[in-house]
Amino acid sequence: MINDIKEVLFTEDKIAKKVQELGKLISEDYKGEDLFIIGVLKGANVFLSDLIRKITVPVTIDFMAVSSYGSYTESSGVVKIIKDLDFSIENKNILIVEDIIDTGLTLKYLRENLITRGPKSIKICSLLDKPERRKADIKIDYIGFEIPDEFIVGYGIDYAEKYRNLPFIATLKQEVYE
Repeated sequence: MINDIKEVLFTEDKIAKKVQELGKLISEDYKGEDLFIIGVLKGANVFLSDLIRKITVPVTIDFMAVSSYGSYTESSGVVKIIKDLDFSIENKNILIVEDIIDTGLTLKYLRENLITRGPKSIKICSLLDKPERRKADIKIDYIGFEIPDEFIVGYGIDYAEKYRNLPFIATLKQEVYE
C-alpha cells in the first residue's frame, strides 16, 4: 500500500492541527446554539470523528451516503442518495461535513435537497478542496486544505475502497488508478 503513494501532502500532525482550528472556528460561530452535523459517507467518517471532538457546542450527528462516482475516478454528475438521514432537520442549524470537494456537483445537489427540508441554516465544512475542478458554484464555509488536481487517498479517503486507514493524506501514483 505504501508503495502506491506518490507524495504525502499532509502529515497526521498537520491534519490534527487543522481539525483543531476548524473545531474552534465552528464552536465560535455556533456559540449558544445546537448544531446538527451531517457526515457524508464514507470518506468523511474519519474527519467527522476527529472534528466533533474539537467542537464545544452541543452536537447531534447523522449520516448520508451519496454517490456520483460509482466505481469510477470521475464524477458522473448524476447523484444518488444511498442512505438518507434518520432524523428531521427542520429548524436546525446544519453543518454538512465532507472529506473532499471536487466538482461540487454532489454537494450542490445535497445542499439543495436539504434546503427543502426546512433547516434553520446550512453551512459546509470540507477537509479538502480541489477548486481547479469546480463545476458547480458552491460556498464552502470551512475549508481545511486546498489541494492540487491529483488523486488523493488517506485519512478516510479511498481509491477502490482501499487506503482509508492511512493516517496521512497523500497523492496516489498514476499507474495505480489507470
